[in-house]
Amino acid sequence: MSNQHTHATSLPDHLNPRWYRIISSWEFMLLIVAIAIFIVNSFASPYFLDPWNLSDATFNFTEKALIAFAMALLIISGEIDLSVASIIALVSTAIGYAAQFGVSVPMLVLIGLAVGILCGAFNGLLVTMMGLPSIVVTIGTMSLFRGISYIVLGDKAFTSYPAELAYFGQGYVWWVITFELTLFAAAAVVFYVLLHKTSFGRAVTIIGNNSTGALYSGINVSRIKFILFLLTGLMSAIAAICLTSRLGSTRPSIAFGWELEVVTIVVLGGVNILGGSGTIIGVVIASFILGMVTFGFGLLNVPGIVMSIFVGLLLISVIALPRIWMKFSGTSH
Repeated sequence: MSNQHTHATSLPDHLNPRWYRIISSWEFMLLIVAIAIFIVNSFASPYFLDPWNLSDATFNFTEKALIAFAMALLIISGEIDLSVASIIALVSTAIGYAAQFGVSVPMLVLIGLAVGILCGAFNGLLVTMMGLPSIVVTIGTMSLFRGISYIVLGDKAFTSYPAELAYFGQGYVWWVITFELTLFAAAAVVFYVLLHKTSFGRAVTIIGNNSTGALYSGINVSRIKFILFLLTGLMSAIAAICLTSRLGSTRPSIAFGWELEVVTIVVLGGVNILGGSGTIIGVVIASFILGMVTFGFGLLNVPGIVMSIFVGLLLISVIALPRIWMKFSGTSH
């Protein structure tokens, strides 16, 4: 079975029938797991299959998944951004601060997007121009961005937002289809095309496999990585707008710990944590899995700390199990 730690497909795999490659893929296994979780949840709670409850369940993953799409490309390129949750906090604080002065909703959205892109640009410049490791840079900016929110807000909260802003996080496009779910679907298509159907996506994968080789083959590695950090900042800003709209308030602790869940979605989706491989389809299915597990736990009144433990164990397992399997089966990496 292929998994997120396989950088390249061997020749024998290419000779296998298409149906065999599909059913032996990581994404197919994830789909089976998602169906199993759906069935278990439907039996565990009589409220799970209610259309409106299922609609509300999408709020458990759509905002995180929006960031996960951009994070997937960044990790495939061999980098990572651990400041995404803090970017959400800073964007939400900027929107909340501007809203106190009666700024219109379109301007609030533009301000939020601008702050997110600036945060992404700051991370990208430090990594690509200064040559600093992205994990170190984004751990630093994780504290920096959220720290600014704490300085602005202290122990207070912004709660005065225009009523029209609520649509982004609470509105419905049609029946039980939320605006956020529609945005999630649109983003999935865009990032699928970007990664799998464009030269830019191929360059991202090549960089993740061999950054030096990519550079000598004429790929502008620094520019592509900088664009990926901009994308991550942009998607974090979009998620922040939706989350702020849904909650109707901003506190400096908003989205605290989300970076762990975003990385978990990406790695569970089959993206190699070391870079070089991964698919958007896997990330989409992983988003639904984490969302359904979270919603199922909520219906059963499972404490939040248990969910945190589950996410941590899931992240470790997804990274460790394939390596353990290869070690005991004698399969080469």
